[in-house]
Amino acid sequence: MARTPTLRTIAMFVTALWLSLSLSVIPASAAPNHMRASLLAEGPVAPGETVTLALLMQPEAGWHGYWSNPGDAGYGLTLDWTLPAGTTAGPMQFPVPQTLLIQGLMNHIYEHDYAVLVPLKVPADARPGTLLPIKVKAQWLVCTNEICVPERAELSGTITLGTGTKDARFENWRAALPAPLDRAGTFALGPKSVRVALPFPASAPLDAPHLFLSTERLADYAAPQRFFRNGDVLVIEVPLDQGSANPSKVEGVLSMGKDAGGIAFSATPGTVPTGGDEVGGTAFSAYALALALIGAFLGGLVLNIMPCVFPILSLKALALARGNSHNAKAEGLAYTGGVILACLALGGVMLALRAGGEQVGWAFQLQEPGVVAVLLLLAVAITANFAGLFELPGLSIERGAGSSGAFATGLLAAFVATPCTGPFMAAAMGAALVLPWWAALGVFAALGLGLALPFLLLGFIPALRRLLPKPGAWMDRFRRIMAVPMALTAIALGWLAWRLGGETFAAAAVALSAALMVVLAFAGKGQRQGRAVARWVMPATLALAALAFAGAPRLATASAAETGGLLAAKPFTETALAQARQSGKPVFAYFTADWCLSCKVNEGTSIERESTREAFEKAGVVVLVGDWTRRDPAITKFLTTQGAAGVPLYLWYPAGGEVRQLPQVLTPDMLAGLPKQ
Repeated sequence: MARTPTLRTIAMFVTALWLSLSLSVIPASAAPNHMRASLLAEGPVAPGETVTLALLMQPEAGWHGYWSNPGDAGYGLTLDWTLPAGTTAGPMQFPVPQTLLIQGLMNHIYEHDYAVLVPLKVPADARPGTLLPIKVKAQWLVCTNEICVPERAELSGTITLGTGTKDARFENWRAALPAPLDRAGTFALGPKSVRVALPFPASAPLDAPHLFLSTERLADYAAPQRFFRNGDVLVIEVPLDQGSANPSKVEGVLSMGKDAGGIAFSATPGTVPTGGDEVGGTAFSAYALALALIGAFLGGLVLNIMPCVFPILSLKALALARGNSHNAKAEGLAYTGGVILACLALGGVMLALRAGGEQVGWAFQLQEPGVVAVLLLLAVAITANFAGLFELPGLSIERGAGSSGAFATGLLAAFVATPCTGPFMAAAMGAALVLPWWAALGVFAALGLGLALPFLLLGFIPALRRLLPKPGAWMDRFRRIMAVPMALTAIALGWLAWRLGGETFAAAAVALSAALMVVLAFAGKGQRQGRAVARWVMPATLALAALAFAGAPRLATASAAETGGLLAAKPFTETALAQARQSGKPVFAYFTADWCLSCKVNEGTSIERESTREAFEKAGVVVLVGDWTRRDPAITKFLTTQGAAGVPLYLWYPAGGEVRQLPQVLTPDMLAGLPKQ
């Protein structure tokens, strides 16, 4: 049942009256604010262009600020600009807010540091090299759960006309803004509620959603909201406030849950579907969890045929076939334990980083230059081992290292298998981002179990081991042949180091790899002479790994990602997507990374093809590419909204139609046929 308007009206009246009276009597020497405000510019700007300003708001612990529509009580940020002639400030852009319910009043707040972005257009006749002075009088309300204090600040700064470096923090602040919905939704007013229908992919996760309405005097903010999935449409039902208005459009932000971002929407009167499956809240479907577990398990199984995992698994299997493993079951369990532990560790770190506000996804570690440098050393060491330069007991056909070697090999296999999401994995990893932490860890464990299953079955089923080829001299030749895919993996990692950190960083990583080869060559010589080498090889290897992880990344430089290609793809941004959709042309958006093997295979076989180019040119398709090689919070947020935890992701937007998510494995003629559908 809706509240009477009395409580809300009184709260809003008292807040406004208190704020106006207080601001008129607060002297300039008042006590320090509980909310620190700073005015920042992203960087220099050319005449006639637009630069982004940020009002960085930093509340003290226990205090909070307010969204543009503060809710049942509170007061939003107001700005009074003093700008040079011809300079104009655009509307404020707020990040996705939080909810705070106190004594039946719903507040739309921020309990952490947040940045309100403002576009500033400078005049075209401004002279390069000059400084434009800007001033703003800011007023806001800052509160705890018990008291509220109106505050203000007079902020000033200068804008440099010209070129220069940009403040990197602005990318993270933009990523915190709600993503604009590329199509309008619809809404319908009923006798007791307003129902809003928004385009929303059926595969996209939705955890604890909440609808924040910018349109005021419409909804009962504190009343429970209901969410229904109806295919690729999300229907939100919000109770009306008594005495609500009859708006011509409804605007607001759909928050998709903690750390999952949000969507900014505008809805016009129209038909809203009925029925659908109710979702939302903190509960989750056991059916959805089961699908995620099955998808992760099957996805892990597929990873066994990746070129960096298959050689490792093959040699371990041949060691069992040769009869050099005295306890095959124990080794199978140890290998499985290593794989599952590595998957749990990687998944746990990812969940912890996301809980801390970082925009990361699956295989996030490959966006770090230090990790890539260490992986390059690892690939070089495995290649040298397969080629016979030295012996690593855990990967030896002639002699095994027992359960400890199998456990270490499991850790290794899982770590090198993470660069890509393959078939079955995409939805599973996306679901893991919004499930409760214990359920998400279950998904990562299922991934590990799928990856470990072939070796586990070989350890427990003697009949399977008997199906393997008979031991012989060919096994040593096979091991040396397996050095080829591992060497190609090492070359690919060297290329990735160059793409990720530039020429200097790549040269340093290759130099460290060469030094490791020298160490391993001396180690192999000592092994063949029967001398113990672990005493000096281990410290030397660890020292090189430490240099690769901590030292070499200092040489990395971030260069602009390449686009273009055969399809003349443009860099993906949500603004570029919205503009392309508004043009009425079909859009193909794909998300890739240089470290993603399946991405590169799809690009070579299906995307960068002459037949695809001809079909897209004929239909006027706009092609956008999101390069996730380096960490990009904006792309990570968009992937999350599409229910994807990693790459590849392929989206087809027909002209005026609904978005369609394509399979992660593309066929050569699939894209060329899309414009004809």
